[in-house]
Amino acid sequence: MIEILTPAEIHRARRTGALVGRILRTLQESTTVGTNLLDIDRRAKEMILEAGAVSCYVDYAPSFGRGPFGHYICTAVNDAVLHGLPHDYTLADGDLLTLDLAVSLDGIAADSAVSFLVGSARPAASVALIDATERALAAAIAAAGPGARLGDLSAAIGSVLSDAGYPINLEFGGHGIGSTMHQDPHVANDGRAGRGYRLRPGLLLALEPWVMADTDVLVTDPDGWTLRSATGARTAHSEHTVAITEDGAEILTVR
Repeated sequence: MIEILTPAEIHRARRTGALVGRILRTLQESTTVGTNLLDIDRRAKEMILEAGAVSCYVDYAPSFGRGPFGHYICTAVNDAVLHGLPHDYTLADGDLLTLDLAVSLDGIAADSAVSFLVGSARPAASVALIDATERALAAAIAAAGPGARLGDLSAAIGSVLSDAGYPINLEFGGHGIGSTMHQDPHVANDGRAGRGYRLRPGLLLALEPWVMADTDVLVTDPDGWTLRSATGARTAHSEHTVAITEDGAEILTVR
């Protein structure tokens, strides 16, 4: 079922989105060489609970994971890209880190992810990966609005990623969001314009382009959660929750 939120629920979604954006910004700014992934998770927990919000991840136990997830944020490093389970790892200069966070506040969820380089090293290939996902996300948001079709968003994402030379995996992508974290519709990271569900005001979407540098094949860590590139290549992931309004698409998780 596709959930359409009322104006009052969209107002609450703005509060949730603002919280997610603020937490991610704080964590990114405080992450340096020497930061441990478990410390990031602990800080995320503190900020979620201080805000009176609820983690969407701690009790998350989908069919594809080895659940429950048991942590408050996903931390994916270098060749890891999705569902990165926080563990005892100290970040080094030049590590490419993705933080993915979803929380619920007053009954409405929001979901966002950001990839960035730790420390001062700026490998050109990693910068290009991050840039491609950010441009793909911006293209999808620009294509969204009342009357647009899901395929328009998917085609916008896929065009940017493929033009940048990256293979595209269609197993995981964006999704509807609202009273729960994962809902219909699925938003693939490639597709055909003019196809699919027609967007309506009140729809919330979590749009999330992600890529691996030289493969579209994922492998799963022994932890049962962390998904990595099959070749060990670096990865990147950008995500925002947006609300479809009468005027277009409003980003709720601004950082």
